[in-house]
Amino acid sequence: MANIYGSGRLRSREGLSTRSGAGSDEIQLQIDPIHGDLDEEITGLHRKIKQLKNVAQEIESESKFQNDFISQLQMTMIKAQAGVKNNMRRLNKNIIQQGSNHVFHVILFALFCFFVVYFWSKFSRR
Repeated sequence: MANIYGSGRLRSREGLSTRSGAGSDEIQLQIDPIHGDLDEEITGLHRKIKQLKNVAQEIESESKFQNDFISQLQMTMIKAQAGVKNNMRRLNKNIIQQGSNHVFHVILFALFCFFVVYFWSKFSRR
């Protein structure tokens, strides 16, 4: 007799049963007025709907919070990327400058060695 109103596993109480719709999100509800207190069933369904509404509101507020957090993270990442880009530009500029200073020092050292050898050869002839 339980299978008259739907499958036995979806049956909630005597006189009230649910059936899944044909592959959709709809639920078919069938109430047998002989076997149950309709007011009690409606009150129970009303409480469940309130609970679902509260859960949906919590999910919405959490998703808004998560979206705001992600937006803040994106802004932080953009600022960090800009800072890294500026620092890389400065480092490259310093490397180029240090490289040219290094070449300048090598040339000065070579000139110094040349003059030392030149003066040494001048004084060693006497």
